[in-house]
Amino acid sequence: MSEIFSVPRGTADILPAEIGLWNKVNCQARSVLNAYNYKEIRTPIFEETGLFARSMGQTSDVVQKQMLNLASQAKDEQGQIQLSGLSLRPEGTAAVVRSYIENRLDKKESLTKLFYVGPMFRGERPQKGRLRQFHQIGVEAIGPQSGSPYLDAEVISLSINILKSLGLSQPKLKINTLGSAEDKDNFAKILKERIQPSVIELCPDCQNRFERNVFRILDCKNEACKAVVRKVQIDRSYLSEASLKYYETVKNLLTDLGVVYEESLNLVRGLDYYTHTVFEISDSSLGSQDALGAGGRYNTLVSQLGGPEVEAVGFALGMERIMLALAQLPGVALIEEDRVDFYFVAFDEKTFKIAFDLMALARSQGFVCDMDFRSGSMKAQMRQADKAKARFVMIIGEDEVNKQAVSVKNMDEHSQFELAFEAVKNLRGTEFFSGK
Repeated sequence: MSEIFSVPRGTADILPAEIGLWNKVNCQARSVLNAYNYKEIRTPIFEETGLFARSMGQTSDVVQKQMLNLASQAKDEQGQIQLSGLSLRPEGTAAVVRSYIENRLDKKESLTKLFYVGPMFRGERPQKGRLRQFHQIGVEAIGPQSGSPYLDAEVISLSINILKSLGLSQPKLKINTLGSAEDKDNFAKILKERIQPSVIELCPDCQNRFERNVFRILDCKNEACKAVVRKVQIDRSYLSEASLKYYETVKNLLTDLGVVYEESLNLVRGLDYYTHTVFEISDSSLGSQDALGAGGRYNTLVSQLGGPEVEAVGFALGMERIMLALAQLPGVALIEEDRVDFYFVAFDEKTFKIAFDLMALARSQGFVCDMDFRSGSMKAQMRQADKAKARFVMIIGEDEVNKQAVSVKNMDEHSQFELAFEAVKNLRGTEFFSGK
């Protein structure tokens, strides 16, 4: 017996019945992004491993535990085989910044506003709403003009408006600020001082994080770690006056835009490149895995990757999470794929050839057409037409050949009429299909 293969663990097939909703999310998001004048960029699904290690931080959980690495063979100058490190992209920001630098987009425009849609990969434990291959809609605004609190407000409101346009009317937005790179370093020192007396109470992972990336302790889900964090008096003493003023401006602009938010002193984001504004969006209907997306400002990443001294801000929304949230809404069902306009029915070799040719004519006019490619009874073929949700069935039998006309059955109105073969050349010009 042949081996039966299954979809790899942590991945999922997106079946035809589900594609309608995926396409709706994709198209609606693109419509909103277009209104904000963001342009699409597509980068490879794998990059050099060093790009992610450098951008996300060698000590980040993603780099340490979740990267899906590939091994690529190449020959050096002496002809010896060398392994070079490549990794499937765990997020989109690093690849977009790499492309921005490599293609010298800073020389072409003062503010580059980009978006991407596509799969990302992380080798983590699969669970509901968290897969090893998942999909994101992301935005990056990069350039000399990007260091403005107005752009922070635009990017945050854009992420919220995408979700609201899809029908998620009450996404929960949390915001915080890490301040400048210097402020963030001060914040890390203060956290270490205040957590130090309770390090022994942390989980093993967070004991390692204490030295490598203390910020990750703040969002650990372990109850013991949560208890330690609750004892820490987090305030904004690490912020400079300029950073406080910047953050206040962002908040005031969000209020002016009607964007409802909640401040969270514990919100830090785990990746090394974040500075100043950070934010997360969630939906309570998703349970413990409630995040819909997140983002923030990363003012030093472009220069850290060898590019110019320009600032940037962006976000990413998880498409699978959005689908799960939409499924919780009353009255929201999977969107059906487009119906078949004409389903052709034939009974023998002669009528099959005629039906096949007429179907080609109909398709050339933009109609969606199909037929049963096996000879079968009228009853069997009509069942297939029903499954295809056909609007009309074009029947070609011996009588139709003699009359040089097809019998057309309107499946919605349960009526039937004849149409000359010649009329199929211009279906939109007939009274029956002019509005189709």
